[in-house]
Amino acid sequence: MHIFICGVLSLQNNMAANKEQYKEIIQELKAKDVTLVAVSKTKPVEDIQELYDLGHRDFGENYVQELVDKEAQLPKDIRWHFIGHLQSNKVKYIAPFVSLIHGVDSLKLLTEINKQAAKNNRIIDCLLQIYIAKEETKFGLNEEELNFIISELENLKMTNVRICGLMGMASFTDDMEKVRKEFQYLKTIFDKHATLSTFNFQLSTLSMGMSSDYKIAIEEGSTMVRIGSLLFGTRNP
Repeated sequence: MHIFICGVLSLQNNMAANKEQYKEIIQELKAKDVTLVAVSKTKPVEDIQELYDLGHRDFGENYVQELVDKEAQLPKDIRWHFIGHLQSNKVKYIAPFVSLIHGVDSLKLLTEINKQAAKNNRIIDCLLQIYIAKEETKFGLNEEELNFIISELENLKMTNVRICGLMGMASFTDDMEKVRKEFQYLKTIFDKHATLSTFNFQLSTLSMGMSSDYKIAIEEGSTMVRIGSLLFGTRNP
């Protein structure tokens, strides 16, 4: 099981990670074979180091510059994950070291990741982000766009990217039944393509669920959840 964690640059002594909450969540997820992505944007590097010292090596970040800065300061055996909305012109900055890009939402972005991965003689794992919430602030592919990217993967000979799963963000709402239906929809799409297996497309990860709805996401088939505030408290501006 992998644990994905992240934080923000700071030189002040601010150890804010909630270790007891973390231990409870990780035991819960271990029992269900679900991977944890712990998200701590705007939190200090000391928080990352604190959890690193507990034995964790997989960390995620939302912003390119933060990720680049942290990678330079923290131990080199960390496996870095980018979980935010990624612009094509910034891929080159993280391509040398990123382990998994969680929100690929266009063929243009995927093509650029492939290009920059090739320059670094790497294969970069990616999750395709699916649009499941009817909110303007959410990004992602619809089913037609997903099918087009899958068809183009082989046509364009993208040998330096590997699609290993799907990701989706549910609506920001207190209506958990609405959230559940959105997760069910994403699981249906995942299952539809799960039998397809090529050299650069093989779905094994379904990333859905955050602090407020991860329990529902797991019930609906999530294999990876992204939890921040439950572990690190509210974010600083």
